[in-house]
Amino acid sequence: MCMSSESTLRTKKRKSDLREWIESALAAIAIALLLKFFVFEFVLVEGSSMNPTLNDGDRLIVTKPQYYFNDPTYKDVIIMHYSDDVEYVKRIVAVGGDTVEIKDSVLYVNKIAVEENYIDGSIVPDYPETTVPDGTYFVLGDNRDNSRDSRYADVGFVKADDIVGKVYFRIYPFEEIGRIE
Repeated sequence: MCMSSESTLRTKKRKSDLREWIESALAAIAIALLLKFFVFEFVLVEGSSMNPTLNDGDRLIVTKPQYYFNDPTYKDVIIMHYSDDVEYVKRIVAVGGDTVEIKDSVLYVNKIAVEENYIDGSIVPDYPETTVPDGTYFVLGDNRDNSRDSRYADVGFVKADDIVGKVYFRIYPFEEIGRIE
């Protein structure tokens, strides 16, 4: 009789340990998902549209909470939804109500030339003066002659809901680790 109750206790202990392990794993998964969807996520840069600021293969931390309380602003480097399964990294150059124009490879916002020390200096086609609709953003890649951005109809003006978060920090390659401005 003693053997049977000892065996039963061991079985209950194993079930209790297994249940505890499963509950811990589910809690960890829930916390990780909450962090990914509401706080930050890791992103891999694919392509050269943001050269020289960001390069193909860079790994980034994207933060999300600041856009819960504040609107995205000029020069923010953001991750945005392009389609259901594709995200782009771009820089905000104008907000709703602004006019945007590119003439002789110079960006003008509200008829004022923007100093852009982050672009590669390539020659880009002119873009006609356009007014950015309220509630949207005009984004460009830093590598203007190799970027699919708001100048193209398939990207167009970016709605706030399509902005995933702000690129905050480069974590790889290690020799370039640091904040992204």
